[in-house]
Amino acid sequence: MILAAGLGKRMLSQSSKLVHNVAGRPMVRHVVEAAKAAGVARTVVVIGNQADDVRRAVGENDKRVGFAYQDAQRGTGHAVLSAERHLAEYEGDVLILNGDLPVLRPDTLTRFADFHRSSGAPLSLVTAAVESPAGYGRIIRTYNGDVSRIVEEADATAEERAIKEINCGIYCVDVAWLWDPLKRARADNAQREIYLTDLVEILRRDGHKVAAYRHPEAEEVLGVNDRRELAAATRALHRRKANALMVSGVTILDPETTYIDVDVKVGQDTILEPGVMLFGATEIGRGVTIGAGSRITDSVVGDGTALLPYCVVASSRIGRACRIGPFAHLRPDTQLDEEARIGNFVETKKIRMGQGSKANHLTYLGDAEIGKHANIGAGTITCNYDGVQKLRTIIEDEVFIGSDTQLVAPVRVRRGAYVGAGSTITKDVPPYSLAISRAQQVVKEDWAKRFSPAAREKKRDKGKNRGGG
Repeated sequence: MILAAGLGKRMLSQSSKLVHNVAGRPMVRHVVEAAKAAGVARTVVVIGNQADDVRRAVGENDKRVGFAYQDAQRGTGHAVLSAERHLAEYEGDVLILNGDLPVLRPDTLTRFADFHRSSGAPLSLVTAAVESPAGYGRIIRTYNGDVSRIVEEADATAEERAIKEINCGIYCVDVAWLWDPLKRARADNAQREIYLTDLVEILRRDGHKVAAYRHPEAEEVLGVNDRRELAAATRALHRRKANALMVSGVTILDPETTYIDVDVKVGQDTILEPGVMLFGATEIGRGVTIGAGSRITDSVVGDGTALLPYCVVASSRIGRACRIGPFAHLRPDTQLDEEARIGNFVETKKIRMGQGSKANHLTYLGDAEIGKHANIGAGTITCNYDGVQKLRTIIEDEVFIGSDTQLVAPVRVRRGAYVGAGSTITKDVPPYSLAISRAQQVVKEDWAKRFSPAAREKKRDKGKNRGGG
């Protein structure tokens, strides 16, 4: 059971904190995926605040995930009770997780579940020791070290606030000891809410043991409550991803400045220079070099390709042995076949460029299909928008487009044709022909002499003489 109905007030956001992006996934989805990877049979997510957004963030098509609705914000205990009917026929242990634990590892959940079963206690929880426990519930123990109760910060005394062992919002409970005891909890606290943590004291009063699994790495089991903790969780996941990739044979020159989302795939012998950002569902092949400051989102990059520094690539597919950049911008639906070249300050959008074709400088290619071994000169523009709709340009195999050419779509340049530099092409160009569209050059000899320094001086002298006469 994942609790995802809260307001998340400390995030100071119009969106639920659980839908905020953490290393490529909504925060709550990290928790769902960790639970699934740990082998849980079924997941119930309790939603309430901004329920539709949270439901979409979790994913609505997974048959192993169901949703319960908390109709009012009356605390974590009330949230758990909101899911009772979803587990009406269930017998066994229930793992209860807060939805703001994006750094949680599946193997931690597996070890915790094993600990719970071996403890013999009806309820177990995860704790951690932190230097700054503000905002977390404190673990109150008896003189012999047993867990006595959990006190929320708003209800804690000054002495209790000094305790550094905190509740991490991770529980495992035998469902037979969940519903009836929790219904006995009362909202007699500062928040006027029903706390799930009250279950500890209730079971203790009934004579049952409550087991505590103290996790040695607090960073992994701390919830995200504000923007600082969101940044810390993102750093932790990026660092974890970088470490895993380096172990698998990827060179990362500076892991501290390299940001790689959790679902990104990177092949062996790839080199990532400082400041590289790989986001979303990006897949990088083997032997790729990605230059400093480059940003790639939801894209595929083929083996042996080199991206020079400061390229931006989004929702594109780059083939094998291509060369991109520096300072290139590949916008969505760009497809480059193998050995294509996109150079500095070239922008593309909705194009396919064939094998071995190149646009090396200062060019915009939008809504275009470019064949094999074509050369696109510097300053070329496909004029794809007529003010109402986007139109396509087709450049066939082995075409040469001269510098500073405008191709006004819809237009087709057929195989092997040449377009002269400085042309504006508005009509289709036949195969193997030369198209030139420019004004006729006119030369006026000695015209510039009128503006030379000597001519200007002579004009000033003539004016002075006229005035003196």
